[in-house]
Amino acid sequence: MIIEQLGIEAPQGQKLKLGSDLASLVGPTQVEPGCLGCRLFQNWQEPDELVVEAYWATEEDLVRHLQSATYKQLLLLMELSRTPPSIRFVKGEDLGGLEFVEKARDLDAVKK
Repeated sequence: MIIEQLGIEAPQGQKLKLGSDLASLVGPTQVEPGCLGCRLFQNWQEPDELVVEAYWATEEDLVRHLQSATYKQLLLLMELSRTPPSIRFVKGEDLGGLEFVEKARDLDAVKK
């Protein structure tokens, strides 16, 4: 799995418009082949920063996304960022959810 994170700092007074424009790309991204999920959120520590996060099954799926018309629209929105946008791609393993926490806590109890 590959996690894509993009942070864009909204220009003064443009957060709602930029947020709306970014939100319009979430749906089309979610239906692309290999997309495991996509969401838009606000960074609470930096209130003007909007973050798009997507999860990709394979590197090939991510590359296809980077070549898509949807990503071209995202690139245009990135140009509006008040500061250079932050972007990172993290290749990782899905460890699970609550069941992983429960397993980890059970292992911790065994060690005591």
